[in-house]
Amino acid sequence: MILREHNPEFLNDFLDYSATILNKSTNTIKEYNYDIAHFLKFIQYHYKMVSIESEEFIKEIDISNMRLDTISQITLQDIHAFLGYLKNCYASKPATLARKTASIRMFFKYLCNKMKRIPNNPAQDLESPKLGKRLPKYLTLEESRKLLDVTKNPTIHAHGNHNNSVRDTAIITLFLNCGMRLSELTSINISDIDFENNKLTVIGKGNKERTVYLNKACVKAIYAYLEIRPHDAIEFNSRNALFLSEQRKRISNRTVQHIVKQEFRAAGIDATKYSVHKLRHTAATLMYKYGQVDIRALQEVLGHESIATTQIYTHVDDEQVRNAIESNPLAEE
Repeated sequence: MILREHNPEFLNDFLDYSATILNKSTNTIKEYNYDIAHFLKFIQYHYKMVSIESEEFIKEIDISNMRLDTISQITLQDIHAFLGYLKNCYASKPATLARKTASIRMFFKYLCNKMKRIPNNPAQDLESPKLGKRLPKYLTLEESRKLLDVTKNPTIHAHGNHNNSVRDTAIITLFLNCGMRLSELTSINISDIDFENNKLTVIGKGNKERTVYLNKACVKAIYAYLEIRPHDAIEFNSRNALFLSEQRKRISNRTVQHIVKQEFRAAGIDATKYSVHKLRHTAATLMYKYGQVDIRALQEVLGHESIATTQIYTHVDDEQVRNAIESNPLAEE
């Protein structure tokens, strides 16, 4: 939740512009608010406008009365100092620093280029931290099947409840077959599903709408859940939600994360190494590895804006490397 009274007016204006004109998602707006507010608090400390014992207390600084003339003084070196502070005090990873950089760049672009409220844009030449290439973690085909088997069996199911077992089977099935994001799955409405053509519509990153096609396993799992899904005493705003919690309201992201962690443990999978998002990686990797899916088609399935994001799934694993060596015609010589 954003406490607007804690922000200076120009920050709230930026958030409103991002939400309405740029149509940024609620999560993105929260990230912008957190990142920029933290940056402005650091600037007040950096400029010695406040007195605190150490950098540990920067987040407690009040910025509600911060003025634009202070913002006008900020330089590129000040932004670099902020990123250095994050690296030193919080051991922020390159991906985190890249997100902060993007937020700051958007903020100054709005103030300087769009609204002309400051004379110069100090973030104009701000570079994003270089990100190291990391291969995505994913479940093997065997582990994926074992995870599904656990959810389908109420006797070993993490909750020991038939109705929860059917619901959670549908959740895991959609994750592993469609590669959905967590927020996409929890926001599915029954009215979003086209049962005649076996497809549904989801709202992805950046509030972008896309079509997700459902294979036989997904259709079967959804129909099975709808047969036992509660019909009475459902929270008013959740009546159209596909997946419901035991409180009979739209299932939350946190609840789904908890469910998946429990299912991992029940399947003997290390829950500390894998998360809900790793199921998205798993779906993408299985489609590419076993389905010989074209990279462009995989991009559409995952809803990636850039194909460069999708290309992380074109990696070769140890098995493929070994097979490449064994296939050398000199292997038997």
